[in-house]
Amino acid sequence: MQDIQLQEIWKSYDRKLEEQLVFNRKNASDITKMKVKSELTSMRPIKIFTVLLGILWIIFLDVLVINLLPIGNLFFLISAGFISLVNKIAVGIYLYQLILIYVVNINRPVMSTQKKIAGLTTSTLWVTRILMLQLPFWTTFFLNSSWIGSANPFFWGIQALITLAFAAVSIWLFINIRYENRDKPWFKFLFGSYEWTPIMKAQEMLVQIKDYEKLEPIITN
Repeated sequence: MQDIQLQEIWKSYDRKLEEQLVFNRKNASDITKMKVKSELTSMRPIKIFTVLLGILWIIFLDVLVINLLPIGNLFFLISAGFISLVNKIAVGIYLYQLILIYVVNINRPVMSTQKKIAGLTTSTLWVTRILMLQLPFWTTFFLNSSWIGSANPFFWGIQALITLAFAAVSIWLFINIRYENRDKPWFKFLFGSYEWTPIMKAQEMLVQIKDYEKLEPIITN
């Protein structure tokens, strides 16, 4: 009789322990979900500021191009036009990222949130790569077509070297800004911590949530 009672007490203790473990896991999962949402939300201000600043910059460039179009300075029109185009694409990507951040529902399956964060990661890499393409055009916008044939050849030689150097850096960055290089010093310097770090933290915490969800059925069984 005592053995049966001891077994019942032991089983009751096991059940309470399992319930407590499940409760703790669920609490940990819920807290981690809140942290993920907080990390994503922390990116909103800088992205909203970037979009507003980008729109003002694009308007300024477009007004400038339209007003100077009759003059027909080919160097300026091509340079400013390309810079404006690149920034329009960048603003579009930032708006897409803001939508992704707003529609993230942390209570939905982890896979859904992971897809949205993957979209944020990919678009963050692409917007930076695209913005790098404008670098050489910052070395040509001030040139004037009338200088051709009249300016010192030494000037054009120096100008060509500078433009080619910026073009080489631009192409190198476009090729090498990849997820695989995220731990390299130049990558960390380029991205800083406002946009990239929250995404990485959110990814890590989603892995933790998946681990919690995997363990819950094991504990309950």
